[in-house]
Amino acid sequence: MKTSTYKVAIVGASGFTGSELTRLLSGHPNVEIAHITSESHAGKPFSALHPQFLNIVDKTLEKASVVDDAELDIIFLALPHGVSMEFVKRWKDKKSKIIDLSGDFRLSSPEVYESWYQKNHSFQEGFGKAVYGLPELKAEEVKNSNLIANPGCYPTASILSVAPLFAADLVEADSLIIDAKSGLTGAGIKASETTHFSNVNDNFKAYGIGVHRHTVEIEEQLSSLSGKKVRIQFTPHLIPADRGILVTAYARPNQEMNSKKLFDIYNDFYKDKPFVRVRNTGPSIKDVRGSHYCDVFPYWDSRTERIISIAAIDNLLKGAASEAVHNMNLMLGLEERSGLNQIPLRP
Repeated sequence: MKTSTYKVAIVGASGFTGSELTRLLSGHPNVEIAHITSESHAGKPFSALHPQFLNIVDKTLEKASVVDDAELDIIFLALPHGVSMEFVKRWKDKKSKIIDLSGDFRLSSPEVYESWYQKNHSFQEGFGKAVYGLPELKAEEVKNSNLIANPGCYPTASILSVAPLFAADLVEADSLIIDAKSGLTGAGIKASETTHFSNVNDNFKAYGIGVHRHTVEIEEQLSSLSGKKVRIQFTPHLIPADRGILVTAYARPNQEMNSKKLFDIYNDFYKDKPFVRVRNTGPSIKDVRGSHYCDVFPYWDSRTERIISIAAIDNLLKGAASEAVHNMNLMLGLEERSGLNQIPLRP
């Protein structure tokens, strides 16, 4: 196992994901953060944007152009959709490996991307190079990749909630319904009418009904897993909490099922996946808060003859920053748990 120190850059560190990446990487035993960038805050200390880092990470923020000539092992792109693609294109010939936390390379083709994101894609050749970075499904591919499309937070929880079922072809066609709920940080750091305190506090709403862009991401990955075209019903909701995602998935099995068989399927599928914990009771978002864990509870409802699977993650970590670090560990040949052993913060 390699024990070298690797140089990394975090491009776009003003948001929640950039902050969480910095928190994880600053404590990683094999990593040196060489550069942290922000176009609008260059020249300021990182801790001026994120005061929790005072006297811990006071590194000066730089323009992204510093990366052009820097010798780096990993570049993390914590940038918005539609912006990341420009930097992947710009740095495609560098020796550095790139982990993109946006949605710009998560889908199967530029045509699918443009249909769901309503944006033109400026680096279409990247789709042939990018690996979807969900380590529980794609670890071997991640190890050999130079461009990782880090999964979305909703798709991470949704896919992991039902992956064992689709891998074994146990689900009736078109029967999967996913009801997902996210804390406010899933909407990003910029304030909007939707994220205004008066709209979020003491409130609860569905959005993106029938058209949310993560729908196709989930469908494509489950289709790849099962070898069949998958169509789902996906509805996201915003809850008055800072962070966390809770997914409840419903599906009809295509063969005889019982509780023991269902748990055996999940335990066997995740037995060598250290960050997925199969639970005997339904998880809550506080059970995983501040950690890289995904807690999953499969339940067989014999009355309705449906499988109900509940998954909980921290959207900023397993759904973004720690997923990226997990991918980095695999790409660099490090122990996959390195720097990711945080115990969930509860209460």
